[in-house]
Amino acid sequence: MLQDPKVHHEIQSSVSKIECYVCGKGLSEGHSISAKTFSNGTVLFCDVHYSMQ
Repeated sequence: MLQDPKVHHEIQSSVSKIECYVCGKGLSEGHSISAKTFSNGTVLFCDVHYSMQ
């Protein structure tokens, strides 16, 4: 594989804190996080609140 050193490639990325939509707790508090997709988008829930939705 060869890479042309004259060509500049810009890479962009972003991150978001993974936390429960209801209580705000996440992995650092020992909870697992799961996502549910609704008509208006995807929402993250902790193991406590996931079953309530």
